[in-house]
Amino acid sequence: MARVRQSDIEELKDRADIVEVIGSYIALKPASSGSFKGLCPFHGEKTPSFNVRANPAFYHCFGCGVGGDVYKFLQEIESISFADAVERLAEKTGFQLTYEESGAGEEKSNRSRLLNINQEAASFYSAQLASEEGAAARDFLVGRGFNAESARQFGIGYAPKGWQNLIEHLRGKGYTLDELVLVGLAMPSDKGGYDRFRGRVLWPIRDANSQVLGFGARKLYDDDEGPKYLNTPETPVYHKASVLYGLDLARKAIAKNRQVVVVEGYTDVMACHLAGEMTAVATCGTAFGEEHIKIINRLLGQSSDPAEVIFTFDPDAAGQKAALRVYGDSSKFNALTFVAAGPDGLDPADLRQQRGDAAISTMLEQKKPLFEFVIRHRISQFSLQDLDSRVAAARAAAPVVAEIQDPALRSGYIRQLAEWVSLEVSEVSALVGGSRTSQVVERVAQMRTSPAPDPVISAPAMTRLERETMQVFLQQPAAFTVEQLRRIYASGLLNAQLRRLMAIALEAPDAMAEPGFANFLVSQSDAELQGVIRELALAELPVTSAADLQRYSAGIVNAAMLQTLAREKADLLAALKRIDPVANEAEVLAVQRQLVELENERRLLMR
Repeated sequence: MARVRQSDIEELKDRADIVEVIGSYIALKPASSGSFKGLCPFHGEKTPSFNVRANPAFYHCFGCGVGGDVYKFLQEIESISFADAVERLAEKTGFQLTYEESGAGEEKSNRSRLLNINQEAASFYSAQLASEEGAAARDFLVGRGFNAESARQFGIGYAPKGWQNLIEHLRGKGYTLDELVLVGLAMPSDKGGYDRFRGRVLWPIRDANSQVLGFGARKLYDDDEGPKYLNTPETPVYHKASVLYGLDLARKAIAKNRQVVVVEGYTDVMACHLAGEMTAVATCGTAFGEEHIKIINRLLGQSSDPAEVIFTFDPDAAGQKAALRVYGDSSKFNALTFVAAGPDGLDPADLRQQRGDAAISTMLEQKKPLFEFVIRHRISQFSLQDLDSRVAAARAAAPVVAEIQDPALRSGYIRQLAEWVSLEVSEVSALVGGSRTSQVVERVAQMRTSPAPDPVISAPAMTRLERETMQVFLQQPAAFTVEQLRRIYASGLLNAQLRRLMAIALEAPDAMAEPGFANFLVSQSDAELQGVIRELALAELPVTSAADLQRYSAGIVNAAMLQTLAREKADLLAALKRIDPVANEAEVLAVQRQLVELENERRLLMR
């Protein structure tokens, strides 16, 4: 099997801007000098603890401890192999890879090849939409209010009725039936396989980087006995639980407006975008889940500006059930959550078609907080015709109000709930207070039974100065001379991990002058020490400019050397006590001279 040349792997990593690459997946903001920070994409958090630095080119989360280089990030964020991560990075940066096996330079990784197949299929389907047979699909789109330009904008296509139209087309491009089956475009059979999608209008489903992952297909003909909507099955490149349709078109608007509109179908996404609401996305034949929340949180990032997620659920029982399911995860959003419903139960596509673009904007402007939606739903289960029913309704809704973190907002909902169920505010407040007490007790119990995460840097804990010294050493190695580092190491570091790290560095002092010094240390270290290196290399320094960084680094070096001088002095004084002054007068004088030299050096540092 073809392998990428190792020198290419190293050169590509050196050329790639890790901040730019990671910034295409999550929102990053400048932190200390040369460092960027955002919400960790690998665990839920409200306060950003995920740090990225271009030099050294690492990422590290101080919340969950994950970290690594740009290849490791791509492997983790996209669930791909190392080889695929290399080729994915090459695609992003336009780097031409060289393969070691003869004649293998044109080969792609399995993932890249499957993505290419999907792109070829999307082009084929798009061309078929303009064919004579594609009139049925064009009529369908026009009937939903979408013209030819709309179809081009969203890449909509048509799958012909024939059994092997796509197979024959892609075989002509050099792809095999096994590959088409693997990517979900064909079904195997004794007669050479057949196209999965036939006689349907199709929407290409793309990731945030506009790569086609799969397709959603709607039937057009009455004699089609398949489901109304047929999606690509799970494949090596398509995982429906972690894909949002329309994200490629909505991504920039989401980051700019700090808003996401979640609708229920492909045509709903189209309707919102064409009406000017460019932040609309939809799930792909699956319920809105935790992976979707992670995607949205990465896009929204962390900011003092409020963010909002608006869901447009159908008013039927299924829509209410979906809203309640989302409410259960509402605390995981890095945003306020709302529900917007069209008049007369119209979904966005029907609403735009019947009442125009402005109706979409009006619907979203009239959004209601998800808390209110859930509270009203719980109340609706009771008749409210007698005192027992009203109290029961208040008791059912009280836990929802109790979960509201903002005291002013919670107080407002207490008053609102009291009005809805016709009870005194004090009575509802007592019910809500009881629910909050129960929640606190439960959380405390969970905390007591949950193990605390182990620190990356283990006992014996390093002193604050050791930590700051090693942070500067990893981030600004040129601030130290090799002689200074040798003396700091010889005088003793309390932390065993730091002693190992310093020893590795001093074995190859010339590497400290290289831009990839931290990467060199990682290559020479075990997994445990690699985590220490990332933590130190990505720690925020109390600086805001290059000049501040230079002054701070010089100050830390100065402090480290003062501590080193103190330890060297203590060692010399201890040695002096062990020397017989009568028998070894010359040795005593030599130690005394060294003490004088240390004192002179200390005075220079104190200036």
